[in-house]
Amino acid sequence: MKSAVVILNWNGKGFLQKYLPVLLKYTPPEYGEVIVADNGSTDGSVEFLKEEYPDTRLIVFDKNYGFTGGYNRAFKEIDAEYYILINSDIRVTDGWIEQLIDFMERHPDAGICMPKILSEAEPGKFEYAGACGGFIDRYGYPFCRGRILSEIEEDEGQYDTPMEIFWASGACMAVRSSIYKQLYGLDELFFAHMEEIDFCWRAKLMGYHVWSVPQSMVYHVGGGALPNDSPFKLYLNYRNNLLMLYKNLPYRKGKGRHLLRRKSLLFARMLLDGASAAVYLLQGKTESFKAVVKAHKDYRKLRKKSRVSSRIIGYTSSFPKYMAGAYNRSIILKFFTGRRKFSQIRLK
Repeated sequence: MKSAVVILNWNGKGFLQKYLPVLLKYTPPEYGEVIVADNGSTDGSVEFLKEEYPDTRLIVFDKNYGFTGGYNRAFKEIDAEYYILINSDIRVTDGWIEQLIDFMERHPDAGICMPKILSEAEPGKFEYAGACGGFIDRYGYPFCRGRILSEIEEDEGQYDTPMEIFWASGACMAVRSSIYKQLYGLDELFFAHMEEIDFCWRAKLMGYHVWSVPQSMVYHVGGGALPNDSPFKLYLNYRNNLLMLYKNLPYRKGKGRHLLRRKSLLFARMLLDGASAAVYLLQGKTESFKAVVKAHKDYRKLRKKSRVSSRIIGYTSSFPKYMAGAYNRSIILKFFTGRRKFSQIRLK
């Protein structure tokens, strides 16, 4: 088949009831097959799918393997030219898949791409998780075309031109299956959150390009599996961001200047994390404070198990500013000095 459109479901029966019919309607068979991989749901999702959608392929796992482990296991059972990861709380629109696949067919150097993601709750606005394409600043903070930190823009067609980006949102992302296999899939140390940024970074280190294709448009509920104010979600974001930087920033054995640069960037990021943890404590958000502290502690354990991409590739720049979508400044500093829209940021 041309592409496999895979929903990784975990206790998302309500979303499946609402959005699966729309996905099936707007996914022509000649472009792809819709498949649901269930990650150990206990809310009756599997029974619902077997009864209401017996012709839709269903892969059932014995437990929740996380976003990373679930998708890796699902794709091992699927043969397709393109893999499309899509959340259960995504509402697609007419032409969504055609635009993504046709773009990649016309651009062989495009290894990964994503649609424009708008908010289901506020359809005139971009959605937090991805908006119109992901970018990253020198300290590892992600931001988007259409969303910088907490500031989310109205969609007025200002970002409707396809653009090479740094990362595509895992909420809806198309990737060539050959690249997915070459990179050994998503890093399961992440479990969930930041794994797509790490994946795209690794793909870029291998010479592939990541694109935003806003002619494809979807709507996202957001926070379907984990609410945005969840301490566990906060923990994953802080832990995984450090792990991502450790893996992909330049590495050299010994006391070389490149190793020192990686250490200095990581040290700076950890100081910034410490400052945010102090703010949580002052605000009385003790669970959030504990989440940051635990994230740093567990990051130190996980980094010993990680595959260091930069050591494998052997590049030497202190920050990948030569890569499209990498911003060699602080997005936080820009944000608090009044530049809160993507159009106000000069990437070069």
